[in-house]
Amino acid sequence: MIFFIIKGIIRDRSRSLFPLLTVMAGVSLTVLLYCWIKGTENDIIQANANFNTGHLKVMSRAYARQADQLPNDLAYSGVQSLLDQLHADFPQIDWTPRIRFGGLLDIPDDSGETRSQSPIAGLGVDLFSGNNLEPQILRLSKALVRGRLPTQRGEILISDELYHRLKISLDETATLISSTMYGSMAAYNFKVVGTIRFGISAMDRGAMICDLGDIQGALDMPDAAGEILGFFSDRLYHQEQAAEIATQFNSKYLHTDDQFAPEMLTLREQAGLDQLLDYTTYLSSVFVGIFVIIMAIVLWNAGLMSSLRRYGEIGIRLAIGEDKRHLYLLMIAESLIIGLMGSILGTVLGLAIAYYLQVKGLNISGMLKNASMVISDVIRAQITPISFIIGFIPGLMATFLGTTIAGIGIFKRQTSQLSKEFEA
Repeated sequence: MIFFIIKGIIRDRSRSLFPLLTVMAGVSLTVLLYCWIKGTENDIIQANANFNTGHLKVMSRAYARQADQLPNDLAYSGVQSLLDQLHADFPQIDWTPRIRFGGLLDIPDDSGETRSQSPIAGLGVDLFSGNNLEPQILRLSKALVRGRLPTQRGEILISDELYHRLKISLDETATLISSTMYGSMAAYNFKVVGTIRFGISAMDRGAMICDLGDIQGALDMPDAAGEILGFFSDRLYHQEQAAEIATQFNSKYLHTDDQFAPEMLTLREQAGLDQLLDYTTYLSSVFVGIFVIIMAIVLWNAGLMSSLRRYGEIGIRLAIGEDKRHLYLLMIAESLIIGLMGSILGTVLGLAIAYYLQVKGLNISGMLKNASMVISDVIRAQITPISFIIGFIPGLMATFLGTTIAGIGIFKRQTSQLSKEFEA
């Protein structure tokens, strides 16, 4: 019977082509939008983890409450002993200390007077310990635009945009003017050896990267750091595991009132990312639901038109004794086969476009010129295992609902009136 229905669909294109194209278009858009949302979500997670939150972050309680203000006066002291404890308790996590700081980068002229200066957002990371963790996480080699990476103390990288704005040259001296951990003024000379561009507007406007040891000396922060970031070894964020690790760590300090006691937060607990990530998940569900409703309405109307065109066919089949229920079920089976074929073709088309966007991406830097959030300028799609099946939800449900509603008219036909209908 199934082969009979398929043969009828292939031979009579007038009753299958329009529903097939409708399902194909709706499914391809559903798959593409789902992959786009997952790609955006992945970009948000990756960018924020690498530059801001980590998969896990350890701070003092006081620092955590004001983290957006970069309160280095509330930084955690005794970082090395805490790192040893973290490595011992959670060896599956790579831990690295960081210091985020702000200030002015001053470029002196030949006489030592200010030639140009600009506010900067600085990041002190471990560059010279030999573990190469931070250069990999920040992808410094890939981000390098000109010059080289720091190889010794006192060398820094700045964003390429800042480099042009300050009109300086490589190997030129730059003075950082900031405040120490104890609130006094700090001035420290660095040598600019390279420029970087991360593709994140919030970072590229005025970023400065230096070694952790250098900035500890400049800001009078020996064996102290504002944050200790943790990353899973596979560099992928695992929410359930992260939550378990954070709960286990924080349970050790539940009964202390020390505001400088360490506190661990997961990625989702920082920078409002929990709401943002939940919102993207909600959007994907909304898009699927919208396409199911729209396609069901379109296919319902298509089914009604098809029923009018096939009015005589249905009447003849009823006249020769075919059961109404059997005829109704056959029409539903026919629509499901069309829905399956359209879902397969639509999924292939949607995945093809999503793969192109996954490789090439779409540059939205023009929309992020004044952005303060850590979001990549190039948004990419991401193909996941669910991408291969999500299109079948609207594809099959819409055809089923459309035909189910349109086919109700079969039960309204009266066999006693069929002869009069044929005479007409």
